[in-house]
Amino acid sequence: MKTFYNVYLICFFAAIGGGLFGFDISSMSGVLGTKGYMNYFGNPSGYRQGGITASMPAGSLCGALISSFIADKFSRRTAIQVAAVIWIIGSILQCAANGVPLLVVGRVVAGVCVGIASSIVPVYQAEIAPKEIRGRVVSLQQWAITWGILIQYFIQYGASFSDGGADNDNQGTGAFRIPWGIQIVPAFILLVGMFFFPYSPRWLAKNGRWEDALQVLAHLHGGGDTNHPKVLAEYREIEEALAFEREEAVSSFKALVKPRILKRVILGMSIQMWSQLCGMNIMMYYIVYIMKAAGIGNPLLTSSIQYIINVALTLPAILWLDKFGRRPALLLGSFFMMSFLFISGAIQASFGQHFDDPNHETSWQVTGHPTASKGIVACSYLFVATFATTWGPTSWTYPSEIFPAKVRAKAVSLATASNWTWNMILAFGVPPLLWSINWKMYMIFATFNGLALIHMFLTAPETKGKTLEEMDDVFDSGHPAWKSVPKGSRLDQIQRDIEQGGSKVPTTLGGGRGPATHLENIEPKV
Repeated sequence: MKTFYNVYLICFFAAIGGGLFGFDISSMSGVLGTKGYMNYFGNPSGYRQGGITASMPAGSLCGALISSFIADKFSRRTAIQVAAVIWIIGSILQCAANGVPLLVVGRVVAGVCVGIASSIVPVYQAEIAPKEIRGRVVSLQQWAITWGILIQYFIQYGASFSDGGADNDNQGTGAFRIPWGIQIVPAFILLVGMFFFPYSPRWLAKNGRWEDALQVLAHLHGGGDTNHPKVLAEYREIEEALAFEREEAVSSFKALVKPRILKRVILGMSIQMWSQLCGMNIMMYYIVYIMKAAGIGNPLLTSSIQYIINVALTLPAILWLDKFGRRPALLLGSFFMMSFLFISGAIQASFGQHFDDPNHETSWQVTGHPTASKGIVACSYLFVATFATTWGPTSWTYPSEIFPAKVRAKAVSLATASNWTWNMILAFGVPPLLWSINWKMYMIFATFNGLALIHMFLTAPETKGKTLEEMDDVFDSGHPAWKSVPKGSRLDQIQRDIEQGGSKVPTTLGGGRGPATHLENIEPKV
């Protein structure tokens, strides 16, 4: 079977798993405004609708927690394929739902897939990519999420015109069954396509398959040449890092709570927590409600513009994240998201009015003030643009790269579990918040962004330009996070030494366990 080794192609294809995450995020937003959905499921609102929406992140939480066991035992690639199978099953159940109970079961099952994929896809991408473009290719996960959101939303928007349109009291079930059925297609493509891509070289090395690891590294970074200095340098980095972990003789679970690793686990979980508490997914799940509260005439169409902005402005972030850095993205993103939420909340507080209508999703609406309504929409768009260029890609890149190989899958799964825990809480709690405290909700999320700004300033050092094996140096240096780390990478020096003949790959490859002993006589390239 042919195997493709182009790093961009590998990471882009794996990111289809992120696309499923995007399908999840917008799987409700487009159908919430249709009579077909509302009539068939008994006009759910408040806690009932919150429960339906939160069922998928609840499944995702479970998926994130079990993802590391699948990825460590069977490989990162296989874990992604398992996720695709689970998504197909969940989508079938949703499409066949004959009531709220089966719909919730289907969303929980599909959520397990999203939890596994959102944990393991960034790990797979980070372990495949060279340090120079790691931020870029891991950010493809976020770009795929935005594409999934956009595609699913427009599928739902198109399906909303079935059976007389979204406002037809007799609209049929096609408005929601069509989009929930079509989302099977990308999962099937992911399942089959991953057979044509390599295993992670770091997973192979971690499991004693050193010869295979060398071959994959050679194809990824040396044009198939196992003697290429860059390949040998990266191989040596991996070997030394794993040898050090073996010498510590601590299980991966115990290693997670060692002080030097625990602080990174807490940081990774915090970044994923703040990525939810910043308010972005609320803009995705319940944007139709938000636009209605702003007094917008066609909330479905206006909401779609937000999804387009999300896709378009994630691309620049992908291109400059490795140059601009992770830390500035986190700090500037928190500041501007905080600002736009405070402004939006203030506009709604000043021009909105309270009303009681049990058949309406919100109890606060801006009416008769078109300029104020436009201001709310503008703040919403600017908020999404800020997230797309900063926290969106960085919140997946940063946790995937800061952990040692021994605990990487487990630590990232804990970070992603944090994401889904808060995702579930917010998906369940926002509908009643929109009803009970209205514009004050914006002030709460703005405050969360302010807290994230302070937290990231104090605890998140810059990681761009460093190999995965150098993260111990970044985090264990004793320097405060706001002081810049030395530029350059140890890998570059090792490569130069190999090229000049001043250093060779150790002859006891894999700590004496590796089969690739033929490398001991390799002459470095000049």
